Amino acid sequence: MEAVDPTIFRLAIFVLAIFVGYYVVWSVTPALHTPLMAVTNAISSVIIVGALIAAAAHAEGAGIGVWISKGAGGLASALAAVNIFGGFMVTRRMLAMYKKKEKKVEGK
Repeated sequence: MEAVDPTIFRLAIFVLAIFVGYYVVWSVTPALHTPLMAVTNAISSVIIVGALIAAAAHAEGAGIGVWISKGAGGLASALAAVNIFGGFMVTRRMLAMYKKKEKKVEGK
């Protein structure tokens, strides 16, 4: 019996994660969207730490591999920063929906 190629194995896990993520996100009730966004922001902050480590990669004697790592790390940190900023904006807007609106008093 031959072993499964690691690339095929990782691709299968990735595809399964896409399906599970899709069904989990679309089955969330509207009341849970704000906490879900907060968790997403926390995950993106961990991604930024990993991206910064990749961007700061230094290997002696390595050629183009280091530059690819630095570029991918820089791109990942930029995209994660946009994701965090957007998440905070959406969370702020959703929390504003729950605030009581002030009634205007007429005649005073």
